[in-house]
Amino acid sequence: MQSDFFKDVFEVVRLIPTGKVSTYGAIAKYLGAAKSSRMVGYAMNASHGEMPFVPAHRVVNRFGMLSGKSHFAHPNQMQELLAQEGVQVIEDIVVNFTEHFWDPNLELNL
Repeated sequence: MQSDFFKDVFEVVRLIPTGKVSTYGAIAKYLGAAKSSRMVGYAMNASHGEMPFVPAHRVVNRFGMLSGKSHFAHPNQMQELLAQEGVQVIEDIVVNFTEHFWDPNLELNL
């Protein structure tokens, strides 16, 4: 059984548009738990296989690094999924990170 926090994280991550990425910290802050970015990471690790699908590949660290890539089926899967959405990654870092960054605190608090 997933915690309510994990379920809330999953719902926010499902809102990240194709071709965009967000961060563990931005999601934690949006959920009113600014110091819980690590818990968001735990939620992403637990999200594989959730229905409806949780696009965990769209969540990166605050520098745009694919810090969660080891939790995917194979080490390149996160990068491959982002590439399919038009997000270029070089050496595990999102190219033009600020251009691709989606902040739920700005986008969902209209």
